[in-house]
Amino acid sequence: MTELRQVDAGDLNVGYTDSGPADGPVALLLHGWPYDLHSFDAVVPLLVDAGFRVVVPSLRGYGTTTFRDPSAPRNAQQAVFALDAVALLDALSIRSAVVGGFDWGARTANILAALWPDRCRAQVTASGYLIGSRAVNAQPLPPAAELAWWYQFYFATERGRLGYDQNRVEFARLIWHTASPGWDFDDDTFARSAESFANPDHVDIVIHNYRWRLGLAEGDPAYDELEDRLAARPPIAVPAITLEGDRNGAAHPPASAYRSAFTGPYEHREVGGGAGHNLPQERPEVFAQAMIDAARMADERDAVAAGEVRHGG
Repeated sequence: MTELRQVDAGDLNVGYTDSGPADGPVALLLHGWPYDLHSFDAVVPLLVDAGFRVVVPSLRGYGTTTFRDPSAPRNAQQAVFALDAVALLDALSIRSAVVGGFDWGARTANILAALWPDRCRAQVTASGYLIGSRAVNAQPLPPAAELAWWYQFYFATERGRLGYDQNRVEFARLIWHTASPGWDFDDDTFARSAESFANPDHVDIVIHNYRWRLGLAEGDPAYDELEDRLAARPPIAVPAITLEGDRNGAAHPPASAYRSAFTGPYEHREVGGGAGHNLPQERPEVFAQAMIDAARMADERDAVAAGEVRHGG
């Protein structure tokens, strides 16, 4: 990737990379927790070689992304990450992008595609459709499923907040191993990402995100209308490709559970060979190809629409 840049965008001063031709189709890549923008290190050159301009930001609470107002609430409800992405596109004068992500980034890509389809030409997400509802999250799951969310309940306690703050690097390494048991990452790879967790807002953002999901922390009332729309499980009509690793150790729904959420051109791809949760870093060729194919699907949709307009005229 190119060197890190900074830009004021909405509530944040965002750290990001911007690679490839300035006039190329834009790919926006969004990471999750506990990962960072380095998850896309091997994806970026593949997309640049395919002619894309590739933008990769650090989410709020990660890397060099900071709040412009030091007194601003460290809000991490799901809607704000999508608003951050829209603000970044605005700051960079980008009208729309093919958006790809995993974990928190997948949820954000889903939200952009569902609520701001004019800003999201197509989307690629690992683990499919992750838009959440606090009412649904309040319902108990079978014990084995609850076990996979152990850290969510840990973070609900002040002991969990303190433990994460004191052990954020060790915590991330544990999650990397459990979420991707077949990924033999080296110390240098982990260390590059671990630097991002030193962000002074990191713990506040992570804790608020998981407590908000369980209804243990409030969000900003200004976003209530957006969250109500998201809780209704809005469909995604833009071209979409979903990916799933065959050894994803993180909690994730089966592909059949979210198929009906995608109402436009759609493909689901299973990724074998021991692929886990962090597909961009574990299988960069697969993720990059999905981005290229999703862009092609969007081009084909646009060509059909243009033909229909000309025919109708």
